Amino acid sequence: MPVEALSQKEIEDRLAELPGWSLDGDRIARSYRLGSHFAATALVVHIAQVQEELGHHSDLTLGYDTVSLTVHTHSAGGAVTDRDFELARRVEDLAPGHGAS
Repeated sequence: MPVEALSQKEIEDRLAELPGWSLDGDRIARSYRLGSHFAATALVVHIAQVQEELGHHSDLTLGYDTVSLTVHTHSAGGAVTDRDFELARRVEDLAPGHGAS
């Protein structure tokens, strides 16, 4: 089933429900700060597990004590879709358990 791009209004409305997430060009994005490099690495591994479950992957960057994601849907021509927000919501749900802010 093809994935449909969301309108600008739909993206803005959904971002309002995800504090910390923003539109960065043609992607939604979020950075997290953690207490240590080990905690940041553990979050990256957990996010990678969720991405495998969903079959949807972000660009994921690990810094010393930061994790950053940018997400869009390649199969929708690089547009933002429901799949991106599903991944963002899953990451938002698990990040606090790693001490992310």
